[in-house]
Amino acid sequence: MTPSITPPSDLRARYLLRIADTCLIHAQRLAEWCGHGPILEEDMALTNMALDLVGQARALLTHIGQAAPVKLDEDQLAFLREERDYLNMTLAELPGRKGGRDFADTTLRNLMLGQWLLLVWQRLQASSDAEVAAIAAKAVKEARYHVEHAAGWVVRLGDGTEESARRMQQALDRLWLYTPELFDADEADAQASATGLGPARDTLRTDWQAALGAVLAEAQLALPKDSAFRSTGSRGVHSEHLGYMLAEMQHLQRAYPGGKW
Repeated sequence: MTPSITPPSDLRARYLLRIADTCLIHAQRLAEWCGHGPILEEDMALTNMALDLVGQARALLTHIGQAAPVKLDEDQLAFLREERDYLNMTLAELPGRKGGRDFADTTLRNLMLGQWLLLVWQRLQASSDAEVAAIAAKAVKEARYHVEHAAGWVVRLGDGTEESARRMQQALDRLWLYTPELFDADEADAQASATGLGPARDTLRTDWQAALGAVLAEAQLALPKDSAFRSTGSRGVHSEHLGYMLAEMQHLQRAYPGGKW
């Protein structure tokens, strides 16, 4: 079994890993819908969005690995870290097809994370790191489509039948608890903002709430009340779901290191 690597832990790397890991884990959850979509077109759309997110994660992981004290490639960073070394938003790791969750959860999460990533990529286009700015310039086009696609489904189902509206509201109530983490800025955000690397998370809140609120209003969905609960995946402290996902996701690389097709 291949041993785990030690990823870079400086503030710059932590800032970029949060974005890369959120894309990577979100992609993994979307890929679970392959062959299970409600209609054939949506089955393909979710899979293609997962591929977009994998591409974004790959680009950032490669960049992070090249700048690390000990050079690492994208596969090592994607597949050979311990659970606590993943810094994705908890929202990305929640199941989309299990534990009482369904397509409503997936469409709402796509909107929530898609809008957050869109704002991140838009601002990263002006990053002081030229490579990050170039990655963002490509990713922003993909993220814009992801938001449009998700918003269409949220409105269609939220303002649809009594059953679809009920499921969408229940999904919103479940997921809303995890959204404050998207704006929970820390020392990595402070350094990124000070050096021009990228925006601090707390600066995204107003624009995110405005964009999301407009879609939810059109969908006739009521915003849940705020809660004192705070998720902590972006600090490496995850829900019970990520470990199971990583066991499946890392299996081939752990069992057959450097394997070639």
